[in-house]
Amino acid sequence: MTVNGSDDVLLVHGGTPLEGEIRVRGAKNLVPKAMVAALLGSAPSRLRNVPEIRDVRVVRGLLQLHGVTVRPGEEPGELVLDPTHVESANVADIDAHAGSSRIPILFCGPLLHRLGHAFIPGLGGCDIGGRPIDFHFDVLRQFGAKIDKRADGQYLEAPQRLRGTKIRLPYPSVGATEQVLLTAVLAEGVTELSNAAVEPEIEDLICVLQKMGAIIAMDTDRTIRITGVDSLGGYNHQAIPDRLEAASWASAALATEGNIYVRGAQQRSMMTFLNTYRKVGGAFDIDDEGIRFWHPGGQLKSIALETDVHPGFQTDWQQPLVVALTQATGLSIIHETVYESRLGFTSALNQMGAHIQLYRECLGGSDCRFGQRNFLHSAVVSGPTRLQGADLVIPDLRGGFSYLIAALAAQGTSRVHGIDLINRGYENFMEKLVELGAKVELPGKALG
Repeated sequence: MTVNGSDDVLLVHGGTPLEGEIRVRGAKNLVPKAMVAALLGSAPSRLRNVPEIRDVRVVRGLLQLHGVTVRPGEEPGELVLDPTHVESANVADIDAHAGSSRIPILFCGPLLHRLGHAFIPGLGGCDIGGRPIDFHFDVLRQFGAKIDKRADGQYLEAPQRLRGTKIRLPYPSVGATEQVLLTAVLAEGVTELSNAAVEPEIEDLICVLQKMGAIIAMDTDRTIRITGVDSLGGYNHQAIPDRLEAASWASAALATEGNIYVRGAQQRSMMTFLNTYRKVGGAFDIDDEGIRFWHPGGQLKSIALETDVHPGFQTDWQQPLVVALTQATGLSIIHETVYESRLGFTSALNQMGAHIQLYRECLGGSDCRFGQRNFLHSAVVSGPTRLQGADLVIPDLRGGFSYLIAALAAQGTSRVHGIDLINRGYENFMEKLVELGAKVELPGKALG
């Protein structure tokens, strides 16, 4: 279901436990990037387990603008991407995608290799803190790209073949690591990337590129070495499941005192989350097909939690879990170290009856890069508190799903505005809510 226009408001009648089964498919943080990687190949690629989310549609549209044929495969959730006839795209057409996603920045390297030039419009994405794109362009300059900044975007040229370089990231950024990987694989010579991100989605992207013919080595000290090759072929790959969506549904089960089986969820990529879930008082059971999450009864326990890059507790797990922590007994301490503005969503939870206080100090076990910069990046959650329905305006993807969880756990009815943003990363979330017994409706149109 596509939700837009007048359907961008959802009425949520809270107080009902979510119970039943849903499925998560390929990771939002991998699938669009694997689609971009297909640009590098000289033969078609097959990507399986693809979710129907907006980021996939954005990348599909951008690929088609550049001459890549994208069609459904033989099985549900499969895409076949044929980059045989890559061509320059009309600037106005590319610009039509501006503001809808940050993924276009990752087209730079592949397009420079295939065409010798690229245009990147202004970029969108969730407003959760600084995600500077200047570093992407600095990296591309190190590879040999020439960049001309204009009013409508960035024009890039590669007069000669891009060449490998040594790069050390000031912070293990996922986006910057992806940029280096997608550019270095066809660059001349060796690229050494230090302080790289090593999230499971990064590893899966490396698997995709290796299937295409790339030579990429990962060291234990967050160093990735890429030996450039002259050409790449296609790939046949099944995307890893979305561990971030799985954790969101797990938190929904906890907050609503429900029981949800998340088919497709995998233990290996969620071990840190599962440990924390158990400490809070949540229960789970793992089998070969997925993970069942439920509230076993009794009081939830308060915890101290610090987000970090993988293998730490992922920042995208934090917001949904905070909603459940409003129902835990005692004081929970949250220290957000990845995005400085990610705790802004808690003001709406306070309007619903939560007791959450934000602080500029680092309340975790260690200082972080935001500690002296006047950002409200730590929180103390006092619970349990009874949540009441309210009018909510979704601020970002994970915060938006967290508002849904809060509305489902609250007494009374909430009006949740801006739900189209959730389509960026949660496939068919409306249908899944209905399947789990949620009492939700679009104004004038009952859904469940």
